[in-house]
Amino acid sequence: MRSATLALRGALSLAPALLAACVAPPPPAAAPAGEVAMIDANRRADAYLRAGDLEGAARQYREAIRVARTVEDTDGIATNAINLSIVYQRMGKMEEARGSLALLLDRSQLVFSQEHLAQAALRRAQLDLEERRASAGEWLDRANAYCGRGCSVSDAIQNVRGQLALDAGRPDQAAASARAALNASRATGDRTEWANALRLLGEIAIRTGDGASASGYLGEALAIDRELGASRKIYLDLIALGRASALRGDRAAARSFYERARAVSEADRDNAGAAQAKTLIEALGDTVQARQPSAGRP
Repeated sequence: MRSATLALRGALSLAPALLAACVAPPPPAAAPAGEVAMIDANRRADAYLRAGDLEGAARQYREAIRVARTVEDTDGIATNAINLSIVYQRMGKMEEARGSLALLLDRSQLVFSQEHLAQAALRRAQLDLEERRASAGEWLDRANAYCGRGCSVSDAIQNVRGQLALDAGRPDQAAASARAALNASRATGDRTEWANALRLLGEIAIRTGDGASASGYLGEALAIDRELGASRKIYLDLIALGRASALRGDRAAARSFYERARAVSEADRDNAGAAQAKTLIEALGDTVQARQPSAGRP
């Protein structure tokens, strides 16, 4: 009897372990409804962008911002506000683009990270650069201050600084900033800013009358931008390559690059870009060529 009792006790002591081994682990906690809604809005925005529907993308980014604000998700607010500003800029709605960034840059009860503030201030500098506003330099300085000793947009800040110097008629300073951005982006593997630095060096070479060097820089930039699938940057590369070819006296090559730029912009539903390329094609018989489109646009 005693042995049977001991055996029963042993079986009972093993029961919890056996049950634990047979029970499935609890399912992972579901993501909060707000987070799911924001992710869905971002996915829809990406789909609209791929389809060239900028208004649809803007609508989804606005919805993502609204959802993020309901739970004070500062990361979500910042990321989507910056994305919305890029879409508005591509639509030519510059004041709306600035308004989107104001969610971060104007006084707010929420606390945003220095990283996001640097990104937003840089975007504001790029907007003002495109419209040739003097405030572009002030916003770039703010971006640099937020960035501190280094952040994800350090290389981009150098490139925009170079563009500002070039527009101010200081090609040597522009080249120094572009080379600093080029070296840094090569070290970090940031191919977007790598291409931007090459494009800037190409534009500097055009401004100083060196068409051959410009074509070299711009050809490298084009190769990278094609790998990245950056349609707007490909357009800028092709336009600049056309200008470099015209500078060398190769009008046939210039026409070819401009035609390719027009085809890219038409496929990207960029009506302004297509019109600019068409103007450059028509101007090949004139002595004065139209101005290079601003690199400030995304």
